[in-house]
Amino acid sequence: MGIFRKRPIRYPLLVLFLLSLVAAVLIMMWNVWIGIAFVFVFAVAMYYTWRVELLTYLETEKHIEALSFRLKDVGEEAFLEMPFGILILNDDFSIEWANPFMQRVVQLESLVGQELFSISETLHTLVMQGKKEEMTIALFDRKYNVFYKKEEKILYFFDVTKQVQIEKQYLADRTVLGIIFIDNYDELTSGMDDQSRSLTNTMVTSIINEWAAQYDIFVKRFASDRYIAVFNDAILAELEQKRFSILDVVRERTMQKNLSLTLSIGVGAGSQSLVELGQLAQSGLDLVLGRGGDQVAIKQSNGKIRFYGGKTNPVEKRTRVRARVISHALSDLIQDSDRVFVMGHKNPDMDSIGACVGVRKMVAMNGIEGDIIVNFDEVHGSVERLMNELEAKTDFYDRFITPDDALSKMTSKSLVIIVDTHKPSLVIDSRLLSKTDKVVVIDHHRRGEEFITNPTLVYMEPYASSTAELVTELLEYQPQNEKLVPLEATALLSGIIVDTKSFTLRTGARTFEAASYLRTFGADTVLIQRLLKEDIETYVTRSKIIQTVEFPYKGIAVAHGENSTVYDSVLIAQTADILLTMKDIGASFVIAHRSDGLMGISARSLGEVNVQLIMEQLGGGGHLTNAATQMAVSSIDEAKQHLYAAITEIVEGSKQS
Repeated sequence: MGIFRKRPIRYPLLVLFLLSLVAAVLIMMWNVWIGIAFVFVFAVAMYYTWRVELLTYLETEKHIEALSFRLKDVGEEAFLEMPFGILILNDDFSIEWANPFMQRVVQLESLVGQELFSISETLHTLVMQGKKEEMTIALFDRKYNVFYKKEEKILYFFDVTKQVQIEKQYLADRTVLGIIFIDNYDELTSGMDDQSRSLTNTMVTSIINEWAAQYDIFVKRFASDRYIAVFNDAILAELEQKRFSILDVVRERTMQKNLSLTLSIGVGAGSQSLVELGQLAQSGLDLVLGRGGDQVAIKQSNGKIRFYGGKTNPVEKRTRVRARVISHALSDLIQDSDRVFVMGHKNPDMDSIGACVGVRKMVAMNGIEGDIIVNFDEVHGSVERLMNELEAKTDFYDRFITPDDALSKMTSKSLVIIVDTHKPSLVIDSRLLSKTDKVVVIDHHRRGEEFITNPTLVYMEPYASSTAELVTELLEYQPQNEKLVPLEATALLSGIIVDTKSFTLRTGARTFEAASYLRTFGADTVLIQRLLKEDIETYVTRSKIIQTVEFPYKGIAVAHGENSTVYDSVLIAQTADILLTMKDIGASFVIAHRSDGLMGISARSLGEVNVQLIMEQLGGGGHLTNAATQMAVSSIDEAKQHLYAAITEIVEGSKQS
């Protein structure tokens, strides 16, 4: 506006006028009449140009004045009449001025002089932080987008209540797919007559249909033991609030009929694609079945997974047919490899080492070179004593090699067999997994979110007592051109004995069959007792930990080591086992510093408390009765706080459901 009023276009006109005068003088010196004609024409043109410029200036000035007046009116109307709120603050962050819209929102006679804190704590925090940003807040049952201009100390409020409601409704109406699987249905009904099978089928279908009608879920049966369920995110939230009580209903009502039927449910959510939802639901169901069933896995498109259920010990469902099929498939993989590397988890226990010894024997039975990968710095206690026995009495101790030796020997045709874990973060050296495309997983733990990528063969049976038990069954179907030697059988049996606490926990008929098979090959129970013996110092250390026991809930014991002491992971686990043998204790947790710098928690249960779910809350996992985790915290107290919070969430959630 200022530049326009200086009328800069007149300056070049003046220059042109001066140049024309010079030109007129020069022309007159040459010819007077021509010079006079030039002056006349130029004067007329100059007058016309000057007048046009003047008229244009006057009209533009008039237009600008009219526009300025209208803009002023619009600005005043925006401040006073437009449907958005404005607050102007003073240096003390009190309200200096508010437009009428904001007065109506807050429903006060006057906002001037009011403290911002009295309107909204969130607003006060936003302003005091001094950030120039947008946020959505709730004021008097309405939602507002708030913009804060720090320099001017002005807050703008835009009502987005309808937008938020539409967004909320959209999220609530997103489609969710579920696949419901009846655990053990085929095995249970295979021996029934037609009438009993029909009654069982009717009972289960009736329970599921009643549940579906209660929550407005569409359910369709597409196989004898499978249903497809279609619902939305709002219903899913309600089901999660009830912690999928359908699991308890089915379990309890079928138990009244002396049937051991449970449900496994995989749910896919968070995607607009029905194909992706179906894939997520199936993936969630596979995950649940790998964890032992009687659970729900909700898998989101962003990869997040939530679990519900898993309150009961898994019922043994595996068959010898599956063991034979897996054994033959494993034999083919071994024979197609130039070398086999067997690897357990970090800080190996008797089950891990025993399973490794058994798998290496399996490799030898197929006539292929095999090695067991061990980090010798992590071998302690009973495992060290077992390896000393192997070194003294067998000729294959040289088959124990370090991860670096294995990497130097490995080729693209090599086979890696992982035992007693399925998590890449827990294997002795994860570099070996990326050196070959042929990886086999043999494990008895319930499957967690973390899993080895694209394994060639997976044999996971959470119903088994130990990995050593699984390996023993696989050995029965291998070529019998090379027999188990007594010390190999002893190593396998020691793994079973340790994981079952001498056949007292997670022990089925198949466990005793595997133990009997190993005994026929000379497994030495006396040697096992000698290997598992402990020294006086260990006993005293464990007793000191037990002295710290606390009871956050009735029947739940928590003990811990000293902040200044590092404990062996086996000792931590043994202490949790000892606590569980004491009167009125149904679940035990032991917290202590580990040698790897992490804080270890070992958890044990008699079955009433699912310690697996509690450990999963802290990033670990395991079984319903046997689980653990490692945490990157600095103190016992901090670990205890996290543990108590996880116990409260699981225990209180179980009571609510």
